[in-house]
Amino acid sequence: MDIEVIWLATTFFVIALVYAAVGQAGASGYIAAMALFGFAPAAMKTTALALNLLVAMIATFHFMKSGRLSWRNVYPFVILGFPFSLLGGTIHLSHEIYYPIVGVILMLSAIQMARSAFRKGAAIGKPSVPPFWPALATGAIIGFISGTTGTGGGVFLAPMILAMNWGSAHQTAATTAVYNLMNSAAALMGAYAYWNALPTSLPWWLIAVAVGGSIGAFVGSQYLSDRWLRAILAALLLVSSVKLLW
Repeated sequence: MDIEVIWLATTFFVIALVYAAVGQAGASGYIAAMALFGFAPAAMKTTALALNLLVAMIATFHFMKSGRLSWRNVYPFVILGFPFSLLGGTIHLSHEIYYPIVGVILMLSAIQMARSAFRKGAAIGKPSVPPFWPALATGAIIGFISGTTGTGGGVFLAPMILAMNWGSAHQTAATTAVYNLMNSAAALMGAYAYWNALPTSLPWWLIAVAVGGSIGAFVGSQYLSDRWLRAILAALLLVSSVKLLW
């Protein structure tokens, strides 16, 4: 096992731990880390989706176990999110297009998330149930974008849910965990033509994210407050966007 494999395994462990605490699976973080090593977009996309799928499964389990998951909040996003993510998975972008698109979207999401994290709790108001048709359209659009970029979707969906006040931070984390699970599976299926780009070191990285994701999901589902969840997610989005744009 060479130093690059070990370094990435350690980095993926930390990314999975932190992201899973806020209901995310870490795809944008994995992509940013692999970009530093000059991975090709096809390898980055398929690897990130494979790691994302495993961590999303773990996060979903923990949020279900903690009783924070509401299927009514989830299914409107998933109905069209799955097929559109499958379609997006078949599309391959060059790195000249791939990095800027994902970087800009993540930076805009980070700004919105930071605003919601630091405003007064009283001003946020009681969360409402996601309205069916807007949630359906949101799930489809984000599904296509996430499938194309290999980001899983939750990193885009969470800021939208919180901005529209369609759920508390804990409810949002649980919803995006399931959304990540479904869309990562769909996008990976759609990207089957690029499975040969998966690195041979993937099994080691899967072990690393499984351990990190388990710890993070447990802590996030049980102990972190809504404000901390928002603040951590904003920081993660900002760091990932800067890395991709830089």
